[in-house]
Amino acid sequence: MQYTQGGALLDIAMELGELEEVHLPHCVCLGTNPSLRNEMKILHVEEHGVSLEEVHEVTRFHAKILHPKFSLISVILRLLSLNIDVHCDVVLYMAVKRSTVISRLYLLLRNSSQKEAVREQEKNQVSKGFSEFVLSSPNGPLKLNSLFAFKNPHSTSINPEKIQLLPADTTPSCCQMIMRNTGVDIEMELIGEDERTVWKSVVSKDLYSKDSHPTTLTLPGIPAEEFLKKHRAILIQGVKNTMPIADDLSSKSMIGDEEYSRIKAETTEQDRMRELLRSVLPKGPEVTGACLKALIEHEHHLVKYLSESST
Repeated sequence: MQYTQGGALLDIAMELGELEEVHLPHCVCLGTNPSLRNEMKILHVEEHGVSLEEVHEVTRFHAKILHPKFSLISVILRLLSLNIDVHCDVVLYMAVKRSTVISRLYLLLRNSSQKEAVREQEKNQVSKGFSEFVLSSPNGPLKLNSLFAFKNPHSTSINPEKIQLLPADTTPSCCQMIMRNTGVDIEMELIGEDERTVWKSVVSKDLYSKDSHPTTLTLPGIPAEEFLKKHRAILIQGVKNTMPIADDLSSKSMIGDEEYSRIKAETTEQDRMRELLRSVLPKGPEVTGACLKALIEHEHHLVKYLSESST
């Protein structure tokens, strides 16, 4: 079957009633090749095999099907063409060990399950002091399966030196970078095979330095629940590490499995944070306090900014 995965693997089941339509996220850039709209199919994975379904309409980030009949196993979006432009995101996991910065950079297809797969893979490292940074996206769409050189003028080593943008149904590749100097900003860029810079980003030394990232923060005499409610809109827009916060709350039984699954099922950080706050706010001071503590740990500078703006 000459298809490649173009969106997240989804497990969808209807317990009651039926849907008029459903919009499935995809990562394909249609602007460079509009004909790809006609090559999209929906693949249903069922107990005794697979079946294909035509797409009713394709928008910039979604494929729409009408009156969907879901299998109990999963639904997947696949495309006919391998040589395609795709939208992607860049994620960095980083920790400071003594005077050394250790980081791993991932190039992930947007609206795919790769980000969750990486979070699961990095979960043990997060518990050992690594933090997730969702960085700015590349300047435009990138060619699937292409290689990009990862550059940092202050790095001691980068291994491997190139990162590949892999299809959604494969394990994403990453580059590990070592820096011996923790007193400088981390300047990063990705360079394509045509020597064109496709992505640049800077992580400020103030953001990753241990001295500027204490584990505790004293808030100006405001209860956690009141703080979360007061700054709800900014938290929804500003938090970039929702799942590590949800992981902390889940490990302490502050949110249940069903609530965790609803948070994880959302496809944007804003919707994940909105769902997390919806789960946390009604539960009282113990849970809201734990949520704020997790926010301080994973979104320290945002919480610091909000606390200072409240004084």
